[in-house]
Amino acid sequence: METAALQRIVDKYVEAFEKADLNMIRQLYAEDATLEDPAGSPARHGIEEILEFYKAGFAMGMKLKLDGKPRCAGNSVAFAFDGVMKKMTISPIDVFEVNANGKVQHMRAYWGPENVS
Repeated sequence: METAALQRIVDKYVEAFEKADLNMIRQLYAEDATLEDPAGSPARHGIEEILEFYKAGFAMGMKLKLDGKPRCAGNSVAFAFDGVMKKMTISPIDVFEVNANGKVQHMRAYWGPENVS
């Protein structure tokens, strides 16, 4: 997949948080996508479970601030960011695997207690 296409997905993801727009999240993910946040936790399966996850993040007022440029390889993109809320900041690295239709098929967020302030 072209780097520019992967970058656009990351840009739309950040924009979705800026606008707290669940419809934008729905457009980014495949219907049968999976999400692990944090990686190794029980996966959320399917768009409805994924939307419930983001609904909670939006309710906390989370906004994203990219930390450097996304890294692209094949059909995947990894990007570091700060998820800023009123009383907490989480600093994960998210990895999206994108399917042939340009939708996020798998998302894994890498972070632990040491990444929360």
